Amino acid sequence: MKKVAIVWSSPNTDGLTAAAKNQIMNGLTEAGVQVEEIHLNRKKLEHCRACGNGWGTCRTKGSCVIKDDFAEIYRTLAEADGIVWISAVYWSDMTECFKTFFDRLRRCDAVFNHSLAEKRCVLAACAGGTGRGTLECLQQMERGLTHMGMRAYDRIPVVRYNQDYILPALYEAGKTYADRLENGFDMYY
Repeated sequence: MKKVAIVWSSPNTDGLTAAAKNQIMNGLTEAGVQVEEIHLNRKKLEHCRACGNGWGTCRTKGSCVIKDDFAEIYRTLAEADGIVWISAVYWSDMTECFKTFFDRLRRCDAVFNHSLAEKRCVLAACAGGTGRGTLECLQQMERGLTHMGMRAYDRIPVVRYNQDYILPALYEAGKTYADRLENGFDMYY
């Protein structure tokens, strides 16, 4: 059975971001995938301290000296067959706790471990306001994935305007992603 980690961030557990997460999670579950949900807002995560001269054990050992939930989440991602990244959009970017986690992950994985390299991911950015920041947010997410050698299989903007047709599409995206994890991806890059 394939395992997918869904990493999401929004303080609202019943808002647009949570609805997007639920839809893709339901599609994955129906397709027989084991899903590990990681709600970053409920985790204890400190920001990077840029230890030493800007780099600490993240560069030399691939681990972080901060004792919080980071190491457990990182282990879950390394063991997963795929990862879904979902963030609410704040100022055309990921939420602050998403960025906090992502920055530390990038330091440990891109420089030393490379345990996330070649993982195929699905990205979703959810904006309850105008929606103008979703594309910039998705671009920032993908830039971080690229540093770690991961690949974005799909990038999905979710806004108030398109939620009536995108939320059902996320359910189908979950089922398609499960199929691709099992049977391979028909795209080259």
